[in-house]
Amino acid sequence: MQDKSKSLEVAIKAAQEAGKILEKYFETEILKEFKEDASITTIADKESEELIKKIILENFPEHSILGEETGMTGEQSDYVWHVDPLDGTRNYSNGIPLFAVSIALAYKRELIVGVIHNPNLNTLFYAEKGKGAYWNDKKIHVSKDEAKKGIVTVASGKMPAHKELRRNLMHYLPDNVVSAVRDFGCTAFDLAYVARGSTEADIKFGLSSYDFAAGLLLVSEAGGKITKVDGSPWNLSETSYVASNGVFHDLLVEEIKRQKEILKI
Repeated sequence: MQDKSKSLEVAIKAAQEAGKILEKYFETEILKEFKEDASITTIADKESEELIKKIILENFPEHSILGEETGMTGEQSDYVWHVDPLDGTRNYSNGIPLFAVSIALAYKRELIVGVIHNPNLNTLFYAEKGKGAYWNDKKIHVSKDEAKKGIVTVASGKMPAHKELRRNLMHYLPDNVVSAVRDFGCTAFDLAYVARGSTEADIKFGLSSYDFAAGLLLVSEAGGKITKVDGSPWNLSETSYVASNGVFHDLLVEEIKRQKEILKI
C-alpha cells in the first residue's frame, strides 16, 4: 500500500518492534503464568504490550488502548486501540511458531486499521478501511472455493455452552458442510488466513475484541463477509462471529443454528 495513514504506519511499527521481543524469548525456557481463567501469560506478553502502548501513546496521546494484559488505559476517546501483544500464547510458550502480535484501531467502534505480525515467519498482514488488505505488501483477497473444498477454523472462549458448540461443529462440519475443520490456536492467524484465501471461514464464540479486531478488518477489506453467528449484522460489541469468503456463509450459519438446537442452547 502506497498511501498508508499515520495510524497504520504507527501500528506496523509497534507490531514489528513488539515482534522483536517475541523473537527474543521464543524457544527459550520462558516461565508460564496461569490466569484465573486458566489462560496463559508470559513475560513476552507483558513486555510486548508495554512497548506497543508506549509507541501508540507517543504518537497519539489522546487515544485509548484496550490491551489483553492491562485492560483499558489512556484518555477516554472515540479512538480505541485493541491490542493483543501475543495472540497464541500457548503455541508460543510451547515452541510452536503460530503466534502473532495483533493491533487494531477503531474510531467510534468502527474498525479502521488492523495489523497482524509474526516475526518468526516473517509475516506482516495489514489493512486500512477502504484501502484493501495486504500480506507482506501484496494485496490479498478471500478465496472463491465452495463448501466442499473449504477449510474452516472454529474455536471458543471458556463458557461451557460455547465449548460444547465448538466441539459439535468440529465434529459435524466436515461431515455435512466442508472438507476440513481446524483450530490453529491463534485467532489472528485464523482470520488472516481467511483474508489471504488459505482457508474459507472462521467461526468464534465468546472472545474479546483484541483477539479478533485486526483480523476481522483484514477479512472485510479482502472481500469477505462477517456476521453474528445467527447471520445478522455484526458490530464490535459482539464477542462471537462468522467470518468467511461469503460463498457458503449461509450454510455455516444454518449449521450453527442446527447444532444449537441439538444442544438446546
